[in-house]
Amino acid sequence: MSTPANSGAVVTIWFVTAADPAAVIASEPRSDRGFGRKYLAQLNPAWPITPIGQFALNRSVPASAGEYYIAGYPGITLVQTVIEDAHRLSELDPRLLTSLPANDVYVFATDTGTDFGGIAHFREGEVIRSLCARRDRLYEDIGLPDPFELPFWAGDHDDGSGTGIDLPFHPVDLVPAAQRAWLGFDIAVDGPDLHVTAFAVDGRPEPRFLNESGHRATPDLDTVVGRASSRLGISVRDPGYDDYETHDGDGDGDEFRRLAEASAAAARRIGRIVARRGRALRATIGQKLRHTDRP
Repeated sequence: MSTPANSGAVVTIWFVTAADPAAVIASEPRSDRGFGRKYLAQLNPAWPITPIGQFALNRSVPASAGEYYIAGYPGITLVQTVIEDAHRLSELDPRLLTSLPANDVYVFATDTGTDFGGIAHFREGEVIRSLCARRDRLYEDIGLPDPFELPFWAGDHDDGSGTGIDLPFHPVDLVPAAQRAWLGFDIAVDGPDLHVTAFAVDGRPEPRFLNESGHRATPDLDTVVGRASSRLGISVRDPGYDDYETHDGDGDGDEFRRLAEASAAAARRIGRIVARRGRALRATIGQKLRHTDRP
């Protein structure tokens, strides 16, 4: 599997074994950075994997080319990336579709620039339903329409902008409806945050700091200490920390706060020492200058 090209559809894949996906998401589970890194390393060992942020997917822009947004929750795994040719979801790379064991795999694809929308449901490797289309072109229609599709085919979502041969709805509008019907929620509308970890596989350097929207931000002391300890291979919680192991990754706790406070106190002490030495040095130089004119 090669690195995604610079254009294409945003494809979101849900690997589901949980009986009630909506209940899992409602608990707002945290994503695990170690899991995402391990997943990508197994998907393509040749990729240079760069962590680029942790944030709520429902409050951020979608993944771009060369990026993967990943979240591993109890019974659910989410993978979002950009795929150049996603016009037939039933033909997605099998290595991606089978990259994780799951009873059900749901795939959603959108390209707002072309009005393309695609939905697909796989059960134990078999295509149950796949519909991929633009308003003026049907790429794939496999399986029977699900009940949630009927109002769309009946013209209830027709805005009157199409011609006689166009579909009576915009395919991109079908995607959130499918997500709600199949998973029980719409991440763009429903309340709980969907925490993901973002990675780049195109060789870009790791950004210094990112806020929850994935943009550069001024770090606070806790973030500075956390990043420094991480680069030294030290965990505030566990000196034997391994980025590939499972851990909650929330970054809080008394130990973290004590380390942050100790670091701040050490910085203040260093500042006082430097100031005292500076004053002493200035006094010494001044004394010597006063005596330079003496024989």
